[in-house]
Amino acid sequence: MKRFDILSLFPDYFEGPFNVSMIKRAREKGLLEINLVNMRDFAKGRYQQIDDRPYGGGPGMVLMAEPVTSAIRSVKSEKSHVVYLTPQGTPLTAKRCSELAEIDHLVVLCGHYEGIDERAIESEVDEEISIGDYVLTSGAPAATVLVDAVSRFIPGVIGNEEATRQDSFENGMFDAPVYTRPPEFEGKEVPPVLCQGHHAEIDAWREEKAREKTERVRPELIERLK
Repeated sequence: MKRFDILSLFPDYFEGPFNVSMIKRAREKGLLEINLVNMRDFAKGRYQQIDDRPYGGGPGMVLMAEPVTSAIRSVKSEKSHVVYLTPQGTPLTAKRCSELAEIDHLVVLCGHYEGIDERAIESEVDEEISIGDYVLTSGAPAATVLVDAVSRFIPGVIGNEEATRQDSFENGMFDAPVYTRPPEFEGKEVPPVLCQGHHAEIDAWREEKAREKTERVRPELIERLK
């Protein structure tokens, strides 16, 4: 079983995304275990203060090292891999998702406010990951993306595992366009090659169309393949 421990200030955020669709079914089958940890439970004092003003000045608040470290250590073992979700991390890719799916226990640390005291990151975090070059209101949406993207590579989560291998980015490019019934819609027809049953020709068409769109939208991906 794959286990995710998600550390956040807002664990209720995850009740919706992980209780529907494929993730819900995977949890019911015992393929995934998702444990939600409220980092505020590890804050000390009457008011459970977990953040404070940054040294050196600046806007916003910073999560304190002690409660964050305590929260991580409450679920961490020798076999755990701790991921901190931050815009300053390494970009998340399909390849990395596949690799993370091989790790039995992922501890997913959500950033909040202006960030986390660097000392907690230095002592407990194994890897920093970014889902894109933008800033979110918290790391919770990024954690949802990570869990969903990684889970797709766990055997049994996707009904048709062949679909995972055919998705965008699996071969370094976008996926090809897809069609279904009816054969004609508002004057636009399904490409004839897809209806003729010649698998070699279909594969060649799909590769051509995938490359065309990738070159048009993300030409840097094509450069990586050369």
